[in-house]
Amino acid sequence: MSIYGEYLPALKEVMERIVGRIESFNEAYQKEHGEPLYEHLNYRIKSEESMLEKLERKHLEATTYNALVTLKDAIGLRIVTTFVDDVFEVVRLIKGLEFVNVVEEKDYISHAKENGYRSYHMIIQVTSHQKDVLGHQPGSFYAEIQIRTIAMDSWAALEHQMSYKKNIKNRELISSELKRVADELASCDLSMQTIRDLINRS
Repeated sequence: MSIYGEYLPALKEVMERIVGRIESFNEAYQKEHGEPLYEHLNYRIKSEESMLEKLERKHLEATTYNALVTLKDAIGLRIVTTFVDDVFEVVRLIKGLEFVNVVEEKDYISHAKENGYRSYHMIIQVTSHQKDVLGHQPGSFYAEIQIRTIAMDSWAALEHQMSYKKNIKNRELISSELKRVADELASCDLSMQTIRDLINRS
């Protein structure tokens, strides 16, 4: 049986509900402003293999409760925007959803990680008409959302590649270069936002 047990259909329903609303935000924004709110939206339910690996890495028992409640990222979404301001507009819209409760936020854009990582993370609790692992009906399920610009996303992909590759030579040098590039990309994001603001005000 799947680590998600009988709750896999509910996870899919919850994910589709969130995605549907985010896509409707994008359509409405494009109609009003003539450009999309975000460039692309990726989403997934964490695979059985990945969930079991994470539970083991976190020294947690491989139970459905731990997969759905303790870790809170069985459902994952990544929203990639062109401009920094659009990241915060997406955050605002998600917070306004009537079936969503934000339980955790980490703003790594205003306060970047030491290695240069920038992104906006949210853990949300989503109300569902289906029963949850605690036996509540209506129930609730968790999802993790990452929102970042194209520049931040490109950097994160490269950093992720280095983190998971073993036996890399000159790791310290590469980490230093990644930090330098992260700062340069952040400066470019700021310049792009400034230029966009000037265009919109003209």
